[in-house]
Amino acid sequence: MFEAVGIALLNWILGLVVDRQQMSMGGLDTDAMSIGTWVAGGLLGLYLLVCGVVLLRTAVRDRAPGRLARILLVTCAAVHGLVGAFAVGLVGWPAFAFLMVVLGLIVLSLLGYEAEPPAEPSAETAAGAQDAPNPA
Repeated sequence: MFEAVGIALLNWILGLVVDRQQMSMGGLDTDAMSIGTWVAGGLLGLYLLVCGVVLLRTAVRDRAPGRLARILLVTCAAVHGLVGAFAVGLVGWPAFAFLMVVLGLIVLSLLGYEAEPPAEPSAETAAGAQDAPNPA
């Protein structure tokens, strides 16, 4: 959750820098670039916050995450892998190490729980299946 706040804060600061220095890239409007940075930072921060809530919920319930939560956590792990690869060149090895530790913890949370066995059929369903004629 601290990572979500950190990402959002970093993008807010980058948006301020772009706005105050009147930076432009390829003729784009400075205001559009700064607003885009703020929106992207907010969305990425919200995404990471949702991932953190899913992980917290998984830990509190002590059960494997559901299908949608697993998909969310797999995409979060992929994002951490990509950002970690970029972080080596832009920020350095300590940032890469931090992101790889977070990636490892996400993968551990995905692999740490066994999948729940399928629910057993109810007595009515089992009785109905026995009474039905066999088409073979």
